[in-house]
Amino acid sequence: MKKIVCLLCFAVAMVSCGDSNENKKIKTVEIKFTKEGELTLSKANGDDIVTLDIEFAETNYERETGLMYRTSMKQNQGMLFIFETEFPRSFYMKNTYIPLDIIYLDKDKKIVSFQENAQPMNVEGLPSEVPAMYVLEVNAGLAEKWLLEIGDSITFVKD
Repeated sequence: MKKIVCLLCFAVAMVSCGDSNENKKIKTVEIKFTKEGELTLSKANGDDIVTLDIEFAETNYERETGLMYRTSMKQNQGMLFIFETEFPRSFYMKNTYIPLDIIYLDKDKKIVSFQENAQPMNVEGLPSEVPAMYVLEVNAGLAEKWLLEIGDSITFVKD
């Protein structure tokens, strides 16, 4: 009886080993940009800087996922994270393949801080330093190109 049990255990172990996932690759579907509205960045004096096509991150899942797993984003696109309360925020670049500028805004939609040129796949926290209720992510280098400053603001409309 012990021989039968040992042979049965050996057979199960061999079948389990033969079913290894080491050589199998999981293919993920690329997430495409979906325009959900438009966002305009304006100087503190009211002059418009640029208008972007925008995707919104409003649910917990959308905010947690953000721009992860995207391989590109056009220069006229961005993602706006909307939170229910104003609070110090911290973002990171885990599973984010494109460099970004992270722009933190207060409850009045005014820029309160930046994290420019956030590097792909970096898991270090990138804090707002002050309370923020909105966070705008755009391609790295655009905050400098647009000469954004603390006190500049956004307006947006949903499609």
